[in-house]
Amino acid sequence: MKTFLFIALSSLSLAACAEDKITPTTPMPKPEVTLSEAEWKKRLTSEQYAVTRQAGTERPFGAIYEEFEKQGEGTYYCVCCGVELFTSKEKFHSGCGWPSFYDASTAKNVLERTDNSHGMKRVETLCKRCGAHLGHVFEGESVSANTPTKRRFCINGVALHYVPKGGEAPKLLELTDAAVDKKKEEVAKEAGVEVQKP
Repeated sequence: MKTFLFIALSSLSLAACAEDKITPTTPMPKPEVTLSEAEWKKRLTSEQYAVTRQAGTERPFGAIYEEFEKQGEGTYYCVCCGVELFTSKEKFHSGCGWPSFYDASTAKNVLERTDNSHGMKRVETLCKRCGAHLGHVFEGESVSANTPTKRRFCINGVALHYVPKGGEAPKLLELTDAAVDKKKEEVAKEAGVEVQKP
């Protein structure tokens, strides 16, 4: 019993301390970019909206997946806010019917959090900048056993905007006023300047 309790507590500690992982006891950070539902609906297709803003899942082995399989070197950005999420360096063929990566890009814009919906225990992946639902990440399964991280980021293709190597990155969606103010405060603090609040 003591051994089981120790293992359980150790697992919880590691999960809570892991970078960019949100557990049920850790509050979800507020996204830097927030738009109203009406604004998101204007910017996105109905499928993009259903997946990224309502945590939906696209059909496996669809046209988007077929395109993904053919794409060469390049970078994958968030379809909602334009931030970098994955690169072709982390891409691999898993045969699961959805775009697969063994890790997020070095830009570190993918957030992970526990997802207990639909009677399953999974780890959801989201865009750190705008909170868009991307998909899920799975640990140590047979399809990802030969990857460097033993992980499979199973991502909805409609949540991604692909730019081939040498292409121009999408324009980042503007930060909300609160996020801009926070960023200004951080920069001023680093420079040793005190910010006067109105």
